[in-house]
Amino acid sequence: MAEKVVIRNAELWHGDCREVLPLLPRFDLVLTDPPYGIGFAAQPTDYQRKNGMKPADWDNAPAPDWLMGLMREKAGTLIVWGGNYYSLPPTRGWLAWRKPDAPPSMADLELAWTSMDMNSKMLEQSISATNAERVGHPTQKPLRVMAWSLSFAPDAQTVCDPFMGSGTTGVACAQLGRAFTGIERDRKYFDMACERIAKAHAQGTLLPPEEPRQPVQEGLL
Repeated sequence: MAEKVVIRNAELWHGDCREVLPLLPRFDLVLTDPPYGIGFAAQPTDYQRKNGMKPADWDNAPAPDWLMGLMREKAGTLIVWGGNYYSLPPTRGWLAWRKPDAPPSMADLELAWTSMDMNSKMLEQSISATNAERVGHPTQKPLRVMAWSLSFAPDAQTVCDPFMGSGTTGVACAQLGRAFTGIERDRKYFDMACERIAKAHAQGTLLPPEEPRQPVQEGLL
């Protein structure tokens, strides 16, 4: 059984997207940052180790090709960060996040594959500028990067992130007033996402922070 938490117009699922996503409806946009299969989580940086992060194996293999195909079927528009690690169709609509302060051990930029026929675009955002928003996820995307990604699908009112992580896509959706559905199998990161998205909704409506609702067992699986 998967667990579902509803926070205003956000529907958050604690479960495996390989099991949950097939049973969800189609969305205007699927915007996600899946594992790249490069083992980054298995080798925390010195900074991450100092902050208590331990090696994990969830990034040891990329998502299967059939799941990439399913995301394309579930999306009016699809944006996949790390899409250069996957066998996706040719596109000219790449997005690039340039990191001017990237250390030698990290890439200078990250790429997102999109299903859009448009000119490729680049955003420059330093890693250090995101330190204040970090919550402990080793591959947490900056909020600015995900909000920028959403700007390329301005008419998308329903957004899904099958690899929600700590919920950055959901926070961006809350700030922009878009309905969000997220899926995350790791309990620690799922709870982080619930807290962040609840706070984002509260801030957007000038109300006190809303406590995440208690998970409800769903007969989805």
